[in-house]
Amino acid sequence: MQPTDLADPPADETVDTPAETTEEKPDETPEDEVAAASPPKEPGRVRRFVSHPRFQLGLTILAGVIVFAALVYPNVLKRLTLGGFARIPIEAAVAIAVFILLPRRPRKVVAIIAGMGLGWLLVEKSLDMGWFETLNRPFDPVLDWILFDDTYGFIRESYGQASAYAVAAGAVLLAVAALALTTWAVLRLSSLIGRHRRVSAYTAGGITALWLVALLTGIQVVPKIPVAARSSATYAYDRARQAKAGIGNNINFKKEIKNDPFADTPGDQLLTGLAGKDVIFSFVESYGRNAVEAPELAPGVDAVLDKGTTSLTQAGFAARSGWLTSPTFGGNSWLAHSTLLSGLWINNQSRYRNLTASDRLTLTSAFKRAQWDTVSVMPGATRAWPEGKFYGYNRVWDSRNLGYQGPKFSWAPMPDQYTLKKFNEVEYGKAGRQPLMVEMPLVSSHTPWAPIPSMLDWDAVGDGSVYNDIVKDAPKKSDIWGSTSKVRAEYGKSIQYTLTSLIEWVQKYGDDNLVLVYLGDHQPSKVVSGENASHDVPITVIAKDPAVLDKIKSWGWTDGLKPATDAPVWPMSDFRDKFLNAYGPNGTNH
Repeated sequence: MQPTDLADPPADETVDTPAETTEEKPDETPEDEVAAASPPKEPGRVRRFVSHPRFQLGLTILAGVIVFAALVYPNVLKRLTLGGFARIPIEAAVAIAVFILLPRRPRKVVAIIAGMGLGWLLVEKSLDMGWFETLNRPFDPVLDWILFDDTYGFIRESYGQASAYAVAAGAVLLAVAALALTTWAVLRLSSLIGRHRRVSAYTAGGITALWLVALLTGIQVVPKIPVAARSSATYAYDRARQAKAGIGNNINFKKEIKNDPFADTPGDQLLTGLAGKDVIFSFVESYGRNAVEAPELAPGVDAVLDKGTTSLTQAGFAARSGWLTSPTFGGNSWLAHSTLLSGLWINNQSRYRNLTASDRLTLTSAFKRAQWDTVSVMPGATRAWPEGKFYGYNRVWDSRNLGYQGPKFSWAPMPDQYTLKKFNEVEYGKAGRQPLMVEMPLVSSHTPWAPIPSMLDWDAVGDGSVYNDIVKDAPKKSDIWGSTSKVRAEYGKSIQYTLTSLIEWVQKYGDDNLVLVYLGDHQPSKVVSGENASHDVPITVIAKDPAVLDKIKSWGWTDGLKPATDAPVWPMSDFRDKFLNAYGPNGTNH
């Protein structure tokens, strides 16, 4: 017997063909039979359009434009010009080389990561633009997230709740769109590179060659912006270093808090040179050096200061003025407040949180330890302020309990003249009280500088309802923010208003025991101060008792309300110790 060939069936056996199988099949409807018998449908119009080679080419070009623009996108608004994009990013050549070498799956993973990273750099550079324009510094990726809440509050108070919602939603959508578009663009280009490795290699080589030529020749289309760009890699590295430095700075700051020469000083050895005096520290919102020296601002502001010096002298008061360097610029006033009062450099929110969680001696708590009645008057505060306990205030007056019945003036809940008049009623003018130490920020000069209150007769201020007619006739935000010159002019008027309110209040209500220290918290934003403005702010001490100013004679400050250009400039953090030394038992004032 011959062996049977397993590839063929035996002669006496049969094999079922598909047509003869007895296995049951699912029922078929007539429609299914028709569909199976019909030829496949042609793609629809939209699908044909999307799959057309020219459309696909357009998408590829769009992806290239997105990646190129993201790589050379600046982080300073003034560089956001067509010439600013005339650059060759070396990162493009490096990325092409990486994608050429990677297999398909790893290439896809790397493309997603690179796209997300590129999108994040785009978002952070955009944040830098806003921070530079308002705070004159870049966005801190570790410490500045908390400031979004303050920004939201400012928009809500100045422009309304609907505007705040719209801005917040728009910002989130733009950020998501940036991340999605850059990720899609990098994925598309990486896939193209994988399919055309040789051409991609030539492209990377060409980019590198052009970049080297531009680097060696130093060619620039726009001044100070080299065509040979490596901005994205450098920027990412700088942001990483900034984040690392921020974490390290946070650790070191906790040691700074504990290094306090006045921490254990008994109350009877603090501020003896001011015994029996009422000491008021008043921050004038956005009162910076530019208000006193900039050609378009100084004439109006200096006229108020010169006139005020004369009128205060006639009323028996004297003054000395100097300069302090603020830790902030254009906003974040609380950083300046805490710096002055704590004697520490508080230039970010992390330092502020660590400070207010500590037991650091502030000027407020020093006065309280020395038996002054400590009071805060915060007309700009619209909700509870837990940090008041850290500073050591016995009472806090704010927009909720100052009894104001008039209209808001943009961000400012009430005019400064009203605040000062009400302060006189609820605290300063009371008979039989103990000496006061007061911190009182004045806010009528807060951005957006429209509308601005008008000075009234002090007896006509009342509950503030008189301001309703003033708001109707005053310029609105929309009237001034289309012109930089108008914004600067209104800013100058707002400073003049607040300074006039303070000076008149001293003349009308100040007595022999008044000591007023008023200063700016920071310079106004760049729309007013311009490029390369310093962080300097004026500071002035006013008193009727000559002994008060004699104790700071060696400071070298200028007589009167206007500091000379060459008057001493100190970091704002130096003020606490100098002040406590000058008015301590030994009266040292160096």
